[in-house]
Amino acid sequence: MNHQRIPKHWTIQRSTPFFTQDNVPRALLSHHNTAEGIFGQLCVMEGIVIYYGFASEHATEPEIKLLIPAGTFATSPPLYWHRIEMSDDAHFNINFWSESEKKNQNMFNTKS
Repeated sequence: MNHQRIPKHWTIQRSTPFFTQDNVPRALLSHHNTAEGIFGQLCVMEGIVIYYGFASEHATEPEIKLLIPAGTFATSPPLYWHRIEMSDDAHFNINFWSESEKKNQNMFNTKS
């Protein structure tokens, strides 16, 4: 998987607050995916976030490892399994994009 472009006619449905080591949801640090029809855009303001992408829900070895430094972002396509690690000084948020109105729907799924 390479960095994938969010379709230009899609819009942001929800944005998270900024996360640090103190308030990051544990689900982001474990195997999860973005929901069907949802792109995640992880935006790093400070520090570094490491994104690990997996070929399937049950894969234990990542197929990609992406370092996302401050001032940059990365996208996660719909239904792609991943997790993150973060530096001690990391400060980031996530924008969830879709083609249609999905503000009241789940934006990601955790491993079953």
